[in-house]
Amino acid sequence: MVRLYAAPAGFLLAVTIAVLTAHYTLQRHSSVHAVKAAHIAHLPRHRRAAPPQPVTQFVIVQRGDSFSAISSRTHVSVATLERLNPGLSPTALHVGQQIRVH
Repeated sequence: MVRLYAAPAGFLLAVTIAVLTAHYTLQRHSSVHAVKAAHIAHLPRHRRAAPPQPVTQFVIVQRGDSFSAISSRTHVSVATLERLNPGLSPTALHVGQQIRVH
């Protein structure tokens, strides 16, 4: 008679252990995220990650500058500089002139 109930009892014990393990893991995982979110929400503004600053839209031509020099300094291709500055001659740049880069 004991053998008759041994298999179902073993199965029930295994399922109970699996459910309790899953419940503990999920509860622990969600509480870790709740603690992190609460910690971040209570940080002072100066400790939060600052939003990315906008990229400078223009550069000022310096002595000896050319489109290729500006291109290497700003990491914007010469073709893009020519497209953004259609009325500007790349061979006639003047010191103090603004060049659009973005």
